[in-house]
Amino acid sequence: MRIRLDPWPVDIEGGQLTLDPFDGTLIDIETPRWAAIPARPIPRQLSTVQVVDGKRRMEGRVFVEDDHGNVGTGGFGAYVVGAVSLCPHGSRAAELLDVRAMRVLAHAPALKLDPTSLSPRDPHSGTLLYHPVPTDSADPMAPLHRLQALMLDAEQTLSHGYASLVPTEETDDREALTSLTLQDGTLRRGGATLGGAVVGYVKTMQTQYLSADRVGLLSELKPGERTPILHMKSETGRSTRFTWYVRLSGAAFYQHPMSGVMRLEMYAPPEPDFLPPTVREVANLSGTLLGRLGSHAHKDPRAPQNLIPTAALEQAMGRSMGSADLVTRRIRAHIAGLQGVA
Repeated sequence: MRIRLDPWPVDIEGGQLTLDPFDGTLIDIETPRWAAIPARPIPRQLSTVQVVDGKRRMEGRVFVEDDHGNVGTGGFGAYVVGAVSLCPHGSRAAELLDVRAMRVLAHAPALKLDPTSLSPRDPHSGTLLYHPVPTDSADPMAPLHRLQALMLDAEQTLSHGYASLVPTEETDDREALTSLTLQDGTLRRGGATLGGAVVGYVKTMQTQYLSADRVGLLSELKPGERTPILHMKSETGRSTRFTWYVRLSGAAFYQHPMSGVMRLEMYAPPEPDFLPPTVREVANLSGTLLGRLGSHAHKDPRAPQNLIPTAALEQAMGRSMGSADLVTRRIRAHIAGLQGVA
């Protein structure tokens, strides 16, 4: 019997290596030779890397009756997205680039609601304004799903505003790779129309994309090495990506051999006609760049995949949403006021 530890903490639901089968298609787009590709140096013209992340929080589930007598479920929630800017060559300190917060009252589609303003007792504490947003259904979980979708859409908009363009034709070389955005998680559908060299980094492996005869390469990768780039099409055919795996650090003897491996993806056209040079360039430098940005186990339990800039950004985003306890008290005080309770 052989036993290896899942590398992530036991309180993270699903862990790091709970893998479901992939029903879509994968096509060799870079090379038919399935072997490790070494990391390359970061090109000098790449002067800026942005790391984008988002955070959401459901602050209270509610039952609502509007002024027309319609009844349904809803939820007070907040989400925030932010970006950190850094020099990949280490010539300047990382800086907080942007933090955008929003509060919403996600509600069942039949309800007609106005914005909800929660005023504090102390005017210096600021007013909390929740904008009404309808959900797609009356399901009790719909407000949470709507909040998550709003956060992901905001992440996508922020990500694509910074990065260099990706050529869409084989002869298109209009823009060099000077700016790259790393976005936490998978890329959203529809983002390809926004343009920009945006890389989604998937730190929690939940799907087994590779066939049994290929997955063994992930365990053999050395730090900085990557797999060849693949063209991936979802089972529905509505999402297409360029994707590859890269190893950030070696696995300890007691960990699963895929510990320290991250999957990366960039937008791809529906048909795998050619591999844009920018995508290959990003893949080549990804091992070097992510190896520098990877966190360390003695500081972050999700190391190395939870990048150092992401951890700092999470703290800034948490502060922008405010204390969950104080917000809960404000919501209760607002409800008390509506019911005439002291």
